[in-house]
Amino acid sequence: MSLVPALPSQIVELVRSEELPVGSHLPAQWLADRLRVSRSPVNEALELLQTQGIVRREPNRGYFLATQEAASVPAGFAVDSNGAPRDSVAETYFRIAEDRLRGDLPDQFTESMLKRRYGLTAAQLQAVLTRIGDEGWARKKPGYGWEFSNMLTTPESLLQSYRLRVAIEPAALLEPAYRLDKQVIARCRAAEHHLLNGGIDTDTADQLHDRGVRFHESLIEGSGNPFFIDTMRRVNRVRRLLSYRSMRDRSRYREHCDQHLMLLDLLERERNEEAAEVMREHLGSTLRNLARIRDILQQPEQKA
Repeated sequence: MSLVPALPSQIVELVRSEELPVGSHLPAQWLADRLRVSRSPVNEALELLQTQGIVRREPNRGYFLATQEAASVPAGFAVDSNGAPRDSVAETYFRIAEDRLRGDLPDQFTESMLKRRYGLTAAQLQAVLTRIGDEGWARKKPGYGWEFSNMLTTPESLLQSYRLRVAIEPAALLEPAYRLDKQVIARCRAAEHHLLNGGIDTDTADQLHDRGVRFHESLIEGSGNPFFIDTMRRVNRVRRLLSYRSMRDRSRYREHCDQHLMLLDLLERERNEEAAEVMREHLGSTLRNLARIRDILQQPEQKA
């Protein structure tokens, strides 16, 4: 099943979050690694973005960013009140996630049921199901139909994922061969300053989640330990569903950004033992607010 309907918007969002200038090279392998897909659908998505004037292809060199603004709207997008591209596949994904958390969707479902309920085209349906399946909160049944997983559909399961992170992330910073590239540090700093300069209030839940994921995965990748790295990626894939709900209260994001910047400063100076303690405190602060987090997660979504 193709990821093309969902990938163009994800590539555009990645370009925006990384603040890449016009003319930047967009290697297919780099995009595939960042978006956790294979190169084939990335190349298809880049071809689609080329037809919209967002990227340009140079023979024997690959794709380059042509503009920060879409000349027209790619398939799978809608247009908001300001005329900007809006990813209808992502919007449907969030609706399904919210309906599942509220208990409005059964444990088992069919593709035709989702298609009717959410008014999806066949391509949009496949894109949504691919994303849900990749994130681990639904899977195709043998033979016919789909079923939701019970993993990470309760507040307690999200907190269990944080307890795992408290165990592995500080340890990763203490690996003997730990090294964080200067370019990675600079990119992470820029993302935190973006949030502090207004992004906390204006970024979408998807953007906030992805920025946090990229920060913590970047730090753990510095360990060079494939067991830490693989575990972290698996946790992040499956915890996304409840992470979105917890983002309704953004009052502590400024504190989170300050802690992230402190971690970067310590790792840049190779003070990894101190960084490990800061990381433990950073993640542990969430666990010390269990009741508050549960309240946020259990509240029904407010409609705009």
